[in-house]
Amino acid sequence: MTDVEPPELPRGIALAWGVAANPQRGPKREMSVEKIVEAAVELADAEGLGAVSMAAVASKLGFTPMSLYRYVSAKDDLLLLMQEEATGLPPEEHREQDGWRAQLRALFEAQAHLYLAHPWLLAIPITGSPITPSSSAWLDAALAALEPTPLNPVERLAVALSVTGAARWYGIVVAGYAEQSRSSGLGPDEITAREAELFDRVITAEEFPALRAAIEAGVFLSEDDPFRFGIERIFDGIESYIAGLDGGAERTASEPWPEEESAELADDKKVRDARKAVRAAEKALRDARKLERQAVKEATERIARRQ
Repeated sequence: MTDVEPPELPRGIALAWGVAANPQRGPKREMSVEKIVEAAVELADAEGLGAVSMAAVASKLGFTPMSLYRYVSAKDDLLLLMQEEATGLPPEEHREQDGWRAQLRALFEAQAHLYLAHPWLLAIPITGSPITPSSSAWLDAALAALEPTPLNPVERLAVALSVTGAARWYGIVVAGYAEQSRSSGLGPDEITAREAELFDRVITAEEFPALRAAIEAGVFLSEDDPFRFGIERIFDGIESYIAGLDGGAERTASEPWPEEESAELADDKKVRDARKAVRAAEKALRDARKLERQAVKEATERIARRQ
């Protein structure tokens, strides 16, 4: 037993769970948190997250901004509720898949599709775990898929976060290309071909030998999906790790992140000076390469004029 009171739920989270107090005054029936959130999502879907403001949502509903504040008192709360509404619950079909790998793959694809359907979700800053019903349901689904494995709870969470992170990165790229296609009028194949041509123009074997070799191999025109390849290799690694556990391998402590080591050395003057010198050298190298490219360009133009 303890006398310490649990922390009070922030209003946005309380609204998401349906446990926030209703406003005592304000428009009746015509206004509700649900209608406010639906209107905000419609605005974001049509015009992007930048179009969403309390004033814009109020105008769409035919009320004053002050009327909205009685229901949703902060813009951050509105964003949280919009994220909750757009995310929804994970598809039940993933449960029909055979085995944890197939189930996680289905969740990965469903999350990536969410970002394509609502690309503005990617513009909401990550400030912590969104402790809401829908986000909790997605995490619960991933953890449930891993329950039959010998992974411990911390490892299951790490795998779930890896899948979520891969889906978000996939969504960022796919949504970005979809927006470029809409704004430019070019089809996906045309965008790919144009990018390949630009790479071909500026990447030289002398400066970027490995990248040039990849260009010559046609990687930027390949129809293979590098993101699906990547998630499958993540699954391969997890399978290999699980196989080691089944064989009796012991878990080992994780190595510290490089950032953690850097933080410990951040106050060391010699380290700071050395890193400053490295940055200066890297800048000098970039400048030298820029001068080299310019000299080669000018020499090529002179030769062309002589001919």
